[in-house]
Amino acid sequence: MKRKTVFVIIIAVIIVLAAGAGGMWWLAQQPLYQPGMVSAGQNLRAPLTPPTQNGDPDFWQVEAEIQLYHFAEGEGRNVLIVHGGPGMPFREPMAGLALLTGEYRFHYYDQRGCGLSTRPIDRFESQNMYENMTALDQTLGLGAQIADIERIRQILGEEKLIIIGHSWGGFLASLYAAEFPKHVEALILISPANTLVMPQPEADSDLFASVRAKLPENQLAEYDAFMKDYFDFNTLFSHSEAELVARDEKFGEYYISVVDIPEAEMVQQGEPGGWMTWGMYISMGQRHDYRAALKKVSAPVLVLHGADDLQSETASRLYSDAFLNAQFAVIENASHFAFQEQPEQFAQLVADFLKGK
Repeated sequence: MKRKTVFVIIIAVIIVLAAGAGGMWWLAQQPLYQPGMVSAGQNLRAPLTPPTQNGDPDFWQVEAEIQLYHFAEGEGRNVLIVHGGPGMPFREPMAGLALLTGEYRFHYYDQRGCGLSTRPIDRFESQNMYENMTALDQTLGLGAQIADIERIRQILGEEKLIIIGHSWGGFLASLYAAEFPKHVEALILISPANTLVMPQPEADSDLFASVRAKLPENQLAEYDAFMKDYFDFNTLFSHSEAELVARDEKFGEYYISVVDIPEAEMVQQGEPGGWMTWGMYISMGQRHDYRAALKKVSAPVLVLHGADDLQSETASRLYSDAFLNAQFAVIENASHFAFQEQPEQFAQLVADFLKGK
């Protein structure tokens, strides 16, 4: 069988940005995004109303200079799929949704800054770190990504969205629901990223440390050097988009080497994000607690967790505990990609939830 490439998740992390001392260290910790900013139109480059579409069926026009690649499978009620990462788009549909394509049309898209969608930043010319941080946040951060979901809703012509979010996409989908609760019909969150609260409540919840713990001893020095370079915030803005993409691909290789996912159950993904990954990290900072914002959401929520996921069940339950109307289910013999590893069980849980919502 031809091997499918997976540049997996940079999720469920403690973002230990190795920033400089003093003011920049403080700035790196503070969230630039707060729930309510997008619905109020704050810190956006363009209106929430999307521009006229350009006629290309493969791309949604969300800003004058931003296009989002997308594809769909199935017929029926529209459902939006928000991929994880940050910046790891799908190149094939979720296997676990194949049984539901007679009732639902599943829309997959590449978030801005990754895959085949517009990558608006190549390099930063400015030497002003704060100026670069704010520009990155406004262009590729949480607010920009959440605003795109609202624009997609309008492009699809839906008053209310059904959204399925995987990993980091579950985090994004949750924040969208907090911003626009009246436009959400139902949420399905698959192993949502452990970034709802920072610092994370669990001391052992750092994905990077979890990967390190599973690496052979002869790889540890190499991995430690890679991580030191990865989190060197002082040199971040000297990199190019291509250089940052290569670093995310490298971490994907480390991840794949330690997880026990059969080759046949790997999901094919597109080229990862570069600057968009750091745009969202900088948006949320290292100190926030977004749980209170989720209390605004009355729509039904289903949180799914793979029993063998590197991310703990406790981390996934942070979401179901925060929403007012949430269910929680564990899928046995599955890790972070339950929709590929246990497609029939996954499909049944999703179908029952959507029929009973």
